[in-house]
Amino acid sequence: MSIRNSIAAMQKELAAYRRELHQNPQTSYEEEFASNLIAEKLTEWGIEHERGWAVTGIVAKIDGETNSSGKAIGLRADIDALDITEASGQEWASKIPGKMHGCGHDGHTAMLLGAAKYLQENRNFDGTVYLIFQPAEEGGGGAIKMVEEGLFQKYPMDGVYGLHNWPKMPKGQIGLTPGPIMASSDEISITVKGRGGHAAMPHECVDPVIVAAQIVTALQTIVSRNTNAVDTVVLTITNINGGTGASNVIPDTVELTGTVRAFKFESREMVERRIREVSKSIAAAFGAEVECCYTYDYDPTINHAGEAAICADITREIFGTENVNGNIEPCMGAEDFGAFLKEVPGCYIWMGQGEPAQPDSPHNKALHNAGYDFNDTVIPMGVEYWVKLTETLLGRKT
Repeated sequence: MSIRNSIAAMQKELAAYRRELHQNPQTSYEEEFASNLIAEKLTEWGIEHERGWAVTGIVAKIDGETNSSGKAIGLRADIDALDITEASGQEWASKIPGKMHGCGHDGHTAMLLGAAKYLQENRNFDGTVYLIFQPAEEGGGGAIKMVEEGLFQKYPMDGVYGLHNWPKMPKGQIGLTPGPIMASSDEISITVKGRGGHAAMPHECVDPVIVAAQIVTALQTIVSRNTNAVDTVVLTITNINGGTGASNVIPDTVELTGTVRAFKFESREMVERRIREVSKSIAAAFGAEVECCYTYDYDPTINHAGEAAICADITREIFGTENVNGNIEPCMGAEDFGAFLKEVPGCYIWMGQGEPAQPDSPHNKALHNAGYDFNDTVIPMGVEYWVKLTETLLGRKT
């Protein structure tokens, strides 16, 4: 592994910032503690920055020693936490009841702060790097909001890049792939309207429970029979709500809610169309009515092939060829970084943080697990990646 000494020497300082962030987690658009800490450090280091993007977000700017290339890139870190009660047992555990950094965004922020400090002191590149500290990744669509507010119009970029810690991979390993790496995330809500009555006289009713059950089963055929077998789609009904609680009453309505995940935009459109067709047809067959609501939330995160190839080469230089999987299997989880990649070419990678030799380590816990904690020893790896990426893409001076 090749990490320059000056970056390795920053670990203790950056880990302290990370643990401060971890103790003070805040969720979507409320990340005032993180925003203030980031702004404080950027100001201390003399880095130009603008606050107020998507409420609590910050965009910082660092110019290289020269700018003859006219090029600019963006590096992004998410800063928000989750509504989870922490059970990691760490000394620096959350001090905010019911909230924790259960996805490692505190670590991502520390990595980008480290890159900011190093690049400000060592402007060994030709062009401009923008540091994007983005709020509300966890369901709040912070990336989408920043795009809508004109991020790429005010700060034009030739490429944008993101990373995420990955407990499933050992520390020192990297995963990425050209094309989709994270799925889209959409919400579905189906309200079945029947005619309630006495459970002992169902012939006088239109039972929405029966209709809903038929719809749940039939919706699974959208994946198994309407989707190309080589295309990956997930359709999951997660809630069935209806009834009064009484065992002898047929309700008037039943509501189904769930999620759809896909890697292709056309797959999402097909699934939405078929959900509406299947649900309405089944309801009609039983004499019921149905209302379908399909909400497009996060787009798939789709890496651009050229940028992914460059990132693969850079990570091989840092971590060794044997530790980089450049065609890793994508994840059906979602990430709003896809909104950036729809606007600007770029690449999103996974950085291993697992400790296989320590099975009970919180660094091995799954993302969004109450026992999870970010692995501070990974921070210099992330800083080195950001710095090497900047110097490579913006033509490092010699």
